[in-house]
Amino acid sequence: MNVLQLVPELNAGGVEGTTLEVAEALVANGHEAHVISAGGRMEDELIRLGGILHKADIGSKNIFSLFSRIRLIRAIIRRHNIEIVHARSRAPAWPAYHAARLEGAVFLTTYHGIYNSGSYLKTYYNSVMAKGTHIIANSEFTKAHIIKTHRTSAETITAIPRGVDMARFDPANVSEKDILAQRNRWGIAPAQRAILLPGRLTRWKGPIVAVEALYQLPKNCVLVLMGDAQGRDEFVAEIEGLAARLGLTERVIKPGHSRDVPTALAAADVVISASTDPEAFGRVAAEAQAMQRPVVATAHGGALETVIDGETGFLVTPGDAKALAKGITQALNWPDYDGAAARARISAQFSKTNLQAKTLAVYNDLLN
Repeated sequence: MNVLQLVPELNAGGVEGTTLEVAEALVANGHEAHVISAGGRMEDELIRLGGILHKADIGSKNIFSLFSRIRLIRAIIRRHNIEIVHARSRAPAWPAYHAARLEGAVFLTTYHGIYNSGSYLKTYYNSVMAKGTHIIANSEFTKAHIIKTHRTSAETITAIPRGVDMARFDPANVSEKDILAQRNRWGIAPAQRAILLPGRLTRWKGPIVAVEALYQLPKNCVLVLMGDAQGRDEFVAEIEGLAARLGLTERVIKPGHSRDVPTALAAADVVISASTDPEAFGRVAAEAQAMQRPVVATAHGGALETVIDGETGFLVTPGDAKALAKGITQALNWPDYDGAAARARISAQFSKTNLQAKTLAVYNDLLN
C-alpha cells in the first residue's frame, strides 16, 4: 500500500503529529508513507520513522499556483504508484482532490478542525474536506459538524479520535529531578502552584480568560502559557498589558514552545484547556490525563468526549473566567483524584495505537 499524506508544514501541532503517527504505522506494516509538506521542525522525525518527504509549498492559498500544485501531486502519484491520497488541510486538499481524480487514486480527507464559514465562498472553500471518497473525523463532535454543515452521509464518515502516545506520555518516565528542573526553568518556586495552558498564543485558545481567572486565584498560583506566538506580537502585548493592569506580570510566564511536553505536563499542578471556541478534539486534555494530571477544560467540542466532569477532570463554561477559576480551585484541592483511572481511560479510548489501527483499517477498506 502506497499512501500520500498532504499537510502544509511539519511543525508542532495535532495535525502534524497525526501525520507522523500514521506514517509510522504504515512503515511498520510494510507500506510506503509519503508526505508532501513545506517541512519544519518535525521533518527529521518523519524521516527517522521511515517516511518519505516531498518538500514543497503545498499549503499555498494562491489560486494562480493551483495548476502547478496539481501537476506536482500527479507526478508524485505516478512516480510512486500512490494508491491513496490523504489530505489533512484545506489548501493542499484542493489540488490533491483534482490530482487524485485525474490519476485514479482514492481521495481521503481528515477533518481536523471546525472551520469558520461566514460566507458562501468560505463555505465552498471548506467543502473540499467533505469531498473524500471517505472522511475521517477526529471526534464524534467533528463528525456531527460535517453531517450538519455538508449534509454528508454518516456512512461515509469514520470518527477516529486523535491518539496519545502512551509510551511517551507516561509519568513513570519523568523523574522528580526532571520536574524540579522544568519548574526551575519556568522560575517557579516549590511553594507555588503551576497552572499550565499549553497551546499556540492565539485568542481562541483562551489565554486572556486564563489571565483573568488567575487574578481570582491565591497569590501562590502561577500561570504558564506554553506555546508559540507565531508572529502574533500585538496579541502577546495585549496579554502582557492585561497582566500588568491586574498586577500579575510576575505570575504570568510565557516560555514559548516546548519539545518536552510530557515533562511540562508532569511539572504542572493543574493543566487547563480554556478554548473559547470548541476544540475539534483537544489533545491537551487527553495528554494531560495520560500524565495523570488534573484537567480543567471548557465544556464544548471534543472535551466533552475526553473529560468526564468530576471524575477525570472538571468542565467549565467557555469564556467565563470566574467558572475557570472555580474549576482550577477544585482541581488544586482534589484529595481523591484518581490519576491512574484517568490514564487508563485515555489508553483504552484515545491512544496512538488505536488511531493507527483504525486509520489503516480505513485504508484497507477503501482499497478493497
